[in-house]
Amino acid sequence: MNSDAQREQAETFRRMHRNGKILLLPNAWDAMSARIFEAAGFAVVATTSAGVSYSLGWPDGELAPRDEMIAAIRRISDSVAIPVTADIESGFGAAASDVAETVRRTIQAGAVGVNLEDTVQGAGRTLYDLPQAVARIGAAREAARAASVPIVINARTDVFLLGIGEKSGRFDEAARRLNAYREAGADCLYAMGYFDAETIGRLVRAVKGPLNVMGLPGTPPVAELQRLGVARVSTASGPTRLAMTAIRKAAQDLLENGDFGIYGGDTIPHSNANALMARRG
Repeated sequence: MNSDAQREQAETFRRMHRNGKILLLPNAWDAMSARIFEAAGFAVVATTSAGVSYSLGWPDGELAPRDEMIAAIRRISDSVAIPVTADIESGFGAAASDVAETVRRTIQAGAVGVNLEDTVQGAGRTLYDLPQAVARIGAAREAARAASVPIVINARTDVFLLGIGEKSGRFDEAARRLNAYREAGADCLYAMGYFDAETIGRLVRAVKGPLNVMGLPGTPPVAELQRLGVARVSTASGPTRLAMTAIRKAAQDLLENGDFGIYGGDTIPHSNANALMARRG
């Protein structure tokens, strides 16, 4: 993708957060899953760090080598015509300069957005201190400016996910962090966790920018999230785990019963799969 086209995609993606309609964002883990989401009619596709890591042979948590993660993002970006936003976990390094380098390389791989979290990878239930976390968001924004691609930065806090601090204070701490990330240059704000409609509504009111939530069992449906004022909802590793579950069931059935019927029914025919994955001219 040339620079002009990538900048145009980034601006298109940015506008999707401001048009008053919730952005439903599926998370792909490879070129095939990205193509499936695109063919289904989604306007944007995200990557999932967990799904990409699993496909590369690693557990989630920034254990997959950065080079391999970036290469996977490139394959996904190259496989679709719609914008791609990439989950770069905590930026593959503690220093702001590490984050900047990861963002630079992610842009080079064709992405027009990043998801950046404030967890200190490998340190247990620990978040970066707020000044350092803010500096890391700022570094991501500066890297995008240097590349002349106005990527959408989705800044994620894991206060709820990791159970940081006393339960009674987590909401205020998450809102404080997300608002600081917004001031540092984030475009969208993501409190990752398992929330009911009341808590989501409170977050929408407390956070001074577009809010991203995670779609999983128990999350209100899209129409309700739209009513609450959520800007976008992503599926995280859900699609990856759904695919893993289907393969596990097929493996168990084959091993236990020796029955090949599971490959029939509504399974995508080989010809259709080939057509889906055919390279553009």
